[in-house]
Amino acid sequence: MKKILILASSSTYRRELLKKLQIQFSSVAPHVDETAFENENPCETALRLSQDKARKVGIEYPHALIIGSDQVASLDGLQLGKPLNHQNATKQLQMMRGREVTFYSALCLFNAATGHMQSEVMPYLVRFRQLTDSQIENYLNKEKPYQCAGSAKSEGLGIALIERMLGEDPNALIGLPLIKLITMLENEGVSVI
Repeated sequence: MKKILILASSSTYRRELLKKLQIQFSSVAPHVDETAFENENPCETALRLSQDKARKVGIEYPHALIIGSDQVASLDGLQLGKPLNHQNATKQLQMMRGREVTFYSALCLFNAATGHMQSEVMPYLVRFRQLTDSQIENYLNKEKPYQCAGSAKSEGLGIALIERMLGEDPNALIGLPLIKLITMLENEGVSVI
C-alpha cells in the first residue's frame, strides 16, 4: 500500500522545498498557535511546534505520514518570530545587524497510523552584515519578508543582508531540512531515489 505524505504547513517556501524531492504530497494548514511558552528556549519552541503541527494534521489523516516543521530565530537567547509587519521587521533587522543569529529549524515526521514520531532540530548560524537603516528600509520595501522568522529570506534578496552562514543543510535555513527528511522518510519505507 502506498503511503500518503502530507506537509503540515501552509508555507509556500516549504512546499517549494519539498517539491525538490519529486515525491507526491499534499499540504494541509495545521492551524496551531505558534506562541512560545514562558521559559521555553528557541530550540524547544521550534521542536514542540513542529510536533504539534504534525499531530494536529494526524487527527484528520490517521493513515498518513505527516511532515511538521517550524523555525525560530534566536539572538542571544531572545526568540525572534515572524515580524508580521514592516515596523517589527525593521526592529528585528536593526537588532541583528553585525551580529550572529541562530535559526532553529525543527523537523518532525509523524506516522499517524503507528504513532511513531521522528524529530530533530537543525541549528543554522547566520552572521548579518553591518546594515544601515536605509539598506534595511530598501530591503523591506523590496521583499516584504513579514512571514519569515528573523525578517530575512536567504533564498531571495535577503542573501544581501548576510555576511556568512554555517549549517549542515542550506534548506534548513529556508525552513525544511531536506537532508534529514530523506533519512526519516527512508526509516518509514519511503525512498526518494
